[in-house]
Amino acid sequence: MPVHQHIRVTADAVVLRFNSKEGMMVLLSKRSIPPHIFKWGLPGGFVQNDEPLENAVHREIRDETGLRVNYLEQFKTFGAPDRDPRGRVLCVAHVGLIKPSAAKLTLGAGNKEARWYPVRELPQMAFDHAEVIAAALDHLRLRFRHEPLAFELLDAKFPVSELEKLYEWLYDRMVDRRNFQKKIHGLGLLTTQQEKLKHPLQGRPAQLFSFNREKFTELQEKGTFVEIFS
Repeated sequence: MPVHQHIRVTADAVVLRFNSKEGMMVLLSKRSIPPHIFKWGLPGGFVQNDEPLENAVHREIRDETGLRVNYLEQFKTFGAPDRDPRGRVLCVAHVGLIKPSAAKLTLGAGNKEARWYPVRELPQMAFDHAEVIAAALDHLRLRFRHEPLAFELLDAKFPVSELEKLYEWLYDRMVDRRNFQKKIHGLGLLTTQQEKLKHPLQGRPAQLFSFNREKFTELQEKGTFVEIFS
């Protein structure tokens, strides 16, 4: 039986940044054309015929916001028949992570307005993008337990308290600081830096650390089971 299909594909990105004051923030852009005009949605758009999916996502993020993510991963395809009023459109969803120091927006020519929104205080969203964001967070909760993706949301040098608060936000529960730090330091994943972070409201500067990627790679190559968070 012949099959007549007219299916279009978009590549969309849940781009996230984090800091302990604001929590997890997601990058949204306001749509300037129908459908869902003036609603907020994820950066993304239709994939060109000769364009790899990952290239399409990077292009859309760059054109709409001026940002370049340091980590990008495809995690799920959304394909409900009625998700887009223009017809059958598949959304190939990606999650992108960006460091705080690289999160300043520069609007591109193709977008009138973009901004960071708290993940827990989303505006009215276009399409099924609220569902896409929720699925991205579920995906990260699985990955963060055994893989060092949390460091993709931190600057190169950071206080360990920022890492703790990131895990607390993502899993919505308090972290046992003593056990958490013992585990992280025991794995050898942190390198102590010479600098310390001075806080205007705290008398004692916080020690800064960096992620020891070489050590994590070494553990993987040895077949060591790495559990960062439990």
